[in-house]
Amino acid sequence: MNMHPSHVQSSPDRDDAQDALDTLRTWAMSATPEEVADLDPAVARLLPGQEVSNYPALARAYPEEFEVDDAYRATMPDLQNGPTSLIRGARQQLQHVGISNFRLPVRFHRRDESDLTLESSVTGTVSLEAGKKGINMSRIMRSFYKHAEKTFSFEVIEAALDDYITDLDSIDARIQMRFSYPMKIRSLRSGLEGYQYYDFALELIETEGVRRKFMHLDYVYSSTCPCSLELSEHARRERGQLATPHSQRSVARISVELVGEDCLWFEDLIDLARRAVPTETQVMVKREDEQAFAELNAANPIFVEDAARLFCKELLADGRVGDFRVVASHQESLHSHDAVSILTEGPTFAAQSLDPKLFNTLFHVG
Repeated sequence: MNMHPSHVQSSPDRDDAQDALDTLRTWAMSATPEEVADLDPAVARLLPGQEVSNYPALARAYPEEFEVDDAYRATMPDLQNGPTSLIRGARQQLQHVGISNFRLPVRFHRRDESDLTLESSVTGTVSLEAGKKGINMSRIMRSFYKHAEKTFSFEVIEAALDDYITDLDSIDARIQMRFSYPMKIRSLRSGLEGYQYYDFALELIETEGVRRKFMHLDYVYSSTCPCSLELSEHARRERGQLATPHSQRSVARISVELVGEDCLWFEDLIDLARRAVPTETQVMVKREDEQAFAELNAANPIFVEDAARLFCKELLADGRVGDFRVVASHQESLHSHDAVSILTEGPTFAAQSLDPKLFNTLFHVG
C-alpha cells in the first residue's frame, strides 16, 4: 500500500498562485531595488504603477564618448541578412528592392564641354533572390557617395552599379537619376533670354549580365487644336465673328534607349523634340514674342496623335536612339478631360497594362 501525506498537492491551483503573488508583492514593496534585482528584475513589474517598467533602469544620457570597435560591431543584430526562416510572406524573388528619392548634388557634363552641378534624385534597386531575407540599403547610398565627386556620366553610374551589385551580391540592378536641367533659351523676336528647365532622367539597367542605357525627357509645349482653328476661321469668314482656337499646355515624355558609340547629349534630345514640335512654351516674353508665339501655333496646329507621330519621325531618324516610347498629354482648355497618346518602337517599352497614374505624372507645374 502506498501512503501519501494529506498535505501534498500535485500542482498549485489559481488560489495558490494568487496567494504567492500577494506574498511576492508585499515583500517587493518593502525590499530595496537591489534586493528585487538580485531575486529577479521582473519582480519590479508586479508593483502597482510599474507594470511596464524596464528595470533595471537604462541610461538616458547620450554616450558621446562611446566608440564602436570591430568586436562590438560583430555582436550587433543584422536582420536583413538573417536566415531564411525570417522571411515573411511568399518566398518569391523580388525584381526590384532598394531606395527612391535619395538626393545629392551631382556634376554633369554638357555638350559645350562645360560642367554644372545639379541636385539629383536617385533611385537604386537590385533584384532579391527568393531565399534571401533582404538587403542593406545604406550600401546603395554609400556606393553613390563614393563616386559623386567625379564628373557624372553613364560611366560613373556604371561604377556605382558595379559597387552595389558586388556589395549586395545581386544578379540584376538598376540606377535612375532624375534632375532638372537648365538651358538658356532666346525669345522668338525680342532677343531676350531666360532659363528653361527640362525634367530629365538617366537610367542604367543590368539584367542577366547585359547593361542598357536610357534617357527620359519631359518636353513641354503648346498644342493648338486643328479643328478649333478651322472652326474659328470659319466663323470669321462666314459671319464676321471674332473667334479664337483653343490651345493648351502639353507634355510629352520621351524615353529612349541609347545605342551606338556616339553620345546623345541632353541638348541633342531637346533639339530633336523642338524640331518635331516647335511650339515649346516660352520663358521671357514681350508683346512681339507673344504675337510670334500665336503665329507659330497657327503654323503648327496638332492633335495629340500628330504630336506622337512627329516625335516618332525624328527619333527614327537618329542612329543614337534604339527602342523608344512617346507618351503625350494635351491638357485640354476646351474639355474637362485630357487628350493622350502613346507610341512605342521596339519591344522594350511595349506594355499591355499601364500604370493607372501614368498620365497624372505628366502635369507640368512650372
